[in-house]
Amino acid sequence: MSEIVFLLEEYSAQAMLEGLLPRLLPPQFTVRYIVFEGKQDLLTQLVRRLRGYQGTNVHFVILRDKDAADCKKVKQELRKKCVQAGKPNALVRIACHELDGWYLADLSAVSSGLEIGGLAKEQNRSKFRVPDDLANAAEELGKLTKGVYQKIAGSRAIGPLLDLDNSRSRSFSVFVAGIRRLISDEKSPPR
Repeated sequence: MSEIVFLLEEYSAQAMLEGLLPRLLPPQFTVRYIVFEGKQDLLTQLVRRLRGYQGTNVHFVILRDKDAADCKKVKQELRKKCVQAGKPNALVRIACHELDGWYLADLSAVSSGLEIGGLAKEQNRSKFRVPDDLANAAEELGKLTKGVYQKIAGSRAIGPLLDLDNSRSRSFSVFVAGIRRLISDEKSPPR
C-alpha cells in the first residue's frame, strides 16, 4: 500500500482534492492531508512536518497558490525546504494565481457543481480562456456566480466534476501530470 501526503495551504484545496483524487488515484493509494493556516504557516512548518512524518512508501505533494509572488521563486523556496527536510523527491506544485483559477478553466464543472445554468458558455470569453493569468480568480468566480461560490463549499462541489484532461489552466494540467507520473513511477518495476 502506498501513501500520498498532501501538504496544503488551505482547507479549500483539501475539499477540492477529496472530490478529484478518487478519479485520479488507483485504490492501492491512501491519501492524507496536512492543511496549514495559509502560505506563511506552510513555509514556517513545512520542514518540521516533512521530517516528522513517519511511514514507508510515502510520497509527498505540496500545493500552494502563486498569488502575487514569482512562481519560480516560490517553487524554488519550497523545493529548498523539502531538501532541508530530507525529502528531495517531494512533488511541488503551484496553482497560478490561485486554486480558484482551476475552476475558471472548467466552467462546465462550476455550472454543474453549483447548479447554476449557463456558465459553460462563458468559457469562450477571453479572460476565461487562460485563467492562470487572472490574479483575482476567486473574485471573478464570485461575480460570475453572483455570490453563490464560496471557497470551501464551492471547492467541495466542483472538485469531483473537474475535467482531468482540461488544459485551459496550465498549472492544473501540470498538477494532474505530476500526480499521474507519481502513480506511474510507483507501478514501474524496480531497476
